[in-house]
Amino acid sequence: MDKGLHFVFCVIATMLLLRESSQTGEKNDPKMLAASKSGFGTDSRGPGEGLPTLTVTTILEDPYVMVRSAELEGYCIDLLKALAAMLHFSYKVKVVGDGQYGAVSSNGNWTGMIGEILRQEADIAVAPLTVTSAREEVVSFTTPFLQTGIGILLRKDTASQEMSFFHFLAPFSKETWTGLLFAYVLTCFCLFLVARLSPCEWNEPKNEENHFTFLNSLWFGAGALALQGVTPRPKALSVRVIAAVWWLFTIALLAAYIANFTALLSSGSEQLPIQTFEDLVKQRKLEFGTLDGSSTFYFFKNSKNPIHQMIYEYMDKRRDHVLVKTYQEAVQRVMESNYAFIGESISQDLAAARHCNLIRAPEVIGARGFGIATPQASLWTKKLSIAVLKLRESGDLDYLRNKWWETSCLHKSRDRWSPLQPQALGGLFLTLAIGLALGVIAAVVELSNKSRHAAGHVKKSCCSVFTEEVCTRLRIKENTRQSPETSGRANA
Repeated sequence: MDKGLHFVFCVIATMLLLRESSQTGEKNDPKMLAASKSGFGTDSRGPGEGLPTLTVTTILEDPYVMVRSAELEGYCIDLLKALAAMLHFSYKVKVVGDGQYGAVSSNGNWTGMIGEILRQEADIAVAPLTVTSAREEVVSFTTPFLQTGIGILLRKDTASQEMSFFHFLAPFSKETWTGLLFAYVLTCFCLFLVARLSPCEWNEPKNEENHFTFLNSLWFGAGALALQGVTPRPKALSVRVIAAVWWLFTIALLAAYIANFTALLSSGSEQLPIQTFEDLVKQRKLEFGTLDGSSTFYFFKNSKNPIHQMIYEYMDKRRDHVLVKTYQEAVQRVMESNYAFIGESISQDLAAARHCNLIRAPEVIGARGFGIATPQASLWTKKLSIAVLKLRESGDLDYLRNKWWETSCLHKSRDRWSPLQPQALGGLFLTLAIGLALGVIAAVVELSNKSRHAAGHVKKSCCSVFTEEVCTRLRIKENTRQSPETSGRANA
């Protein structure tokens, strides 16, 4: 029995050793290595099994195509693998020789990846290659796999604005400050009016002095804004209602101001002085340029917009100084000098995420897309377009975007801050309005009760007594001026 088990064990060990040696031979086979590097995606068949092999030209640009450990990787490489798996083709990737995207040179020939396709040095171009009308005339493009535009990349310290002398007003917008001023004046006027109408605050207008003058009412409202109690102190219920609502309003207002001002100081957010391309043209502190021979350069050249024409003339006159050769050179120059880079907004977003001292200006112009370039009348154009659409519908393109645009700097990015708008304090303003209305109604009720009792004594209608009371209380200064003259005549 022991001999039988020993024999079975030896047979199994021999089979495992033979299997391991065969797998090692397959891995070391040059044909298998070439097949694995040719990028079949999920298809394991080699070129010899009937799969077409495409020569793919691309350009080194982070994060689309990068060299890591002597291998190419990036967004475009993953996209190429997915397309190869769907359409069952193999490929070999080559980096464009002149490092250009593709433009017409002085001798009329196309450079870059477009030139390689025209010279049949490559079958397709998979790269952040912008679809333009000039390129579309000589090659064909698939459905765009990424949407982008033209933006401005800046360094934060060069784009930052010096702190304003009235920086303390920044937590609220201009509309909010206007609304607060109107609410303050209206509340003080209601205090003044209600204090004059209420008999509990001012029982005998002809013999007493009302302390709630308009100036005193303004002082009372200002004291509440500073969370300080000031005189005169309200006595009537109607005046106390208005005072209580105003105190509630000021407490909530100060809490919102302090919170927003703290967020402003902690975020360091300051409105960029360069918000648009017009701002870029008007300033003299920063130089600006784009990639030499890129679609962005020709966009400004062909644009009829006066601002765009000014940008093109500036870059054309200083071509040797402001135009850069590569995207990496552009980012490095922005970080090290007073330079603003005009380029693809999607690439600038990545640069701003990975380099926390960079920021992209808000305005984006010239909506455009990145497409795969193929020779004209190529059978691969429609197939690749359909495959790109399927990848978009399945969410694979969004997955690739999130994968390669996720960086360590994203979690350090500061939240965008904006001044508090009146809509955010809408409920607070409504509460104040309701309180003022209740205070006025309470004052009218108090005065009506007194008028009804007085009408019984003097045997007049309640409405006439009420009208006389209102006129007397609102014209108290005129009555006080007449009273000394009347007393003087009586003494005479």
